[in-house]
Amino acid sequence: MASQYSSITSSDDSLLFDERRWVIQIRNTFDEQDEEDVRIPVSVFSVPKTLLSTKPEAYTPQLFALGPYHHLHPHLYEMERNKLATVKRTQKRLQTLKLEQAVEHFMKKEHKIRSHYHRHLDLSGETLAWMMVIDASFLLEFLRNYADADGKAFKKVPSMSHMEDAARMKLAYNSILRDIVMLENQIPLNLVRKILRFQSTSNEIADSQLSTMLIGFVKEVSPFKVMDNLSSIDTKRYAHLLQLLYSVVVPKVKEESETNEIEDHVDVPQSNGEKPPTDPSYVKKLFNSVWSSASDSNIVKVLIIKPFKFIVKVPWKIISHLPGISILAAPIGNLFISGDGKSKDEQSGDRPPLVEEIMVPSVTELTRAGVKFSPTSGDLTTIAFDVKAATLHLPTVSLDINTEVLLRNLVAYEMSVESGPMVFTRYTELINGIIDTEKDVKLLRQKGIILNRMKNDEEVAKLWNGMSKSVSLTKVAFIDKVLVDVNKFYDSRWSVKSRKFGKTYMIGSWQILTFLATGLLLLLTCVQAFCSVYGCGKHLSAIADKNAGGGS
Repeated sequence: MASQYSSITSSDDSLLFDERRWVIQIRNTFDEQDEEDVRIPVSVFSVPKTLLSTKPEAYTPQLFALGPYHHLHPHLYEMERNKLATVKRTQKRLQTLKLEQAVEHFMKKEHKIRSHYHRHLDLSGETLAWMMVIDASFLLEFLRNYADADGKAFKKVPSMSHMEDAARMKLAYNSILRDIVMLENQIPLNLVRKILRFQSTSNEIADSQLSTMLIGFVKEVSPFKVMDNLSSIDTKRYAHLLQLLYSVVVPKVKEESETNEIEDHVDVPQSNGEKPPTDPSYVKKLFNSVWSSASDSNIVKVLIIKPFKFIVKVPWKIISHLPGISILAAPIGNLFISGDGKSKDEQSGDRPPLVEEIMVPSVTELTRAGVKFSPTSGDLTTIAFDVKAATLHLPTVSLDINTEVLLRNLVAYEMSVESGPMVFTRYTELINGIIDTEKDVKLLRQKGIILNRMKNDEEVAKLWNGMSKSVSLTKVAFIDKVLVDVNKFYDSRWSVKSRKFGKTYMIGSWQILTFLATGLLLLLTCVQAFCSVYGCGKHLSAIADKNAGGGS
């Protein structure tokens, strides 16, 4: 009984302790918070469960923790010794400041640190300050390696001097790098800047050094060639490393007139009313498409096209309603569609598209249809489809063992923080749509769009196909226009039309097969009846004898 009472008392004491600590935090926040602090946005989020469930190891640190979200996980304790060794080296670099003074400085900024995190941090101010000093020191030591452009950062990774094997060092470097770019493993970048300022003679020198480190880091990690015009980085602009990578890779996109930009490319006006499959408009679309590509003169269209459409419309309407022919009317009409009708993307209006609606042919299918692929050296805004040249322009992307984790966490960050178009998520869906097999990867690799540093093309195909699980997407005008134009061009090819016609209406339609079999049976019955009346056998024998006599 006494033990039960003591346990209840201890639990009540811990509950009271937590409440008191919470009250203290709130009081400190209101006492010290000014207008500048209020504007600090949340930047470190939890990964959405829809993404986390697909591949947890891509979102949760496997070697070490940065920040409070995964700090107390037992499988990460081993790396804490290496982090402490890094802090000891940091202490030697401090000019006149002791490490405890750095902790006190971070404690004064406790509410600022907490404001970066979406979750409630159940940690005391002192614990949080010590954690940030240690983690910021470790991250700074890691970033120092990118100040030199020798491309061998893994040989100088902090706390790896005990590893004599280069292969083991490379493996450890890759593990650290993957953990550093994870969304839930981010710490405020201004803390790293503060540690570096403590070690430098002036703030200007510290900021310049950190900018150089970050440029080297982005050049090493970014899968896109977007660093040509980046000569310096304003370290105060970015909350953490992942936000920096996202800002460099994904440009700001205007949100206005998204739907109009997609629909403005339609050349032939369409009526709003739905038409039955046997509507004669399917035939007239052929002539509209051919003539619109040859001439833009409205006068010629009025004088020639409209009378011609009327001539075609009347007999087709009569023929399409004949028994048996009505079955063939739909496939014949579809065969003549020029591909300029409104696609699903156009008809959806402002409704956010679902993943299932992102339909685009694979690279192999597009190549067979005459589409060419061209690499660009810019960011995601260089994605475009040149209809006249039938060329799809895509930015060059470099893929290695660390890329998948970075891509997944960029998507997770975008879903958590972006209120506008999710450009990067839409890009991953586009690439996932055109890549189905390793053959698709091979074609893009040969064109220079994919730089494959993974084991083989099959691994790349698995990478993109594994990223298909996500939440509902927003519209991204310029990428959606590319999807519409590519599908429009692909559907307008006669080779595609004939293949779809045969697959849909010949192979997979029992109605057409039944109609053809019935027609063949009726034809044979008519021939048999004709021969029974007029004696086909006698006529055939006479013809055969005549041919034999002429030959002799």
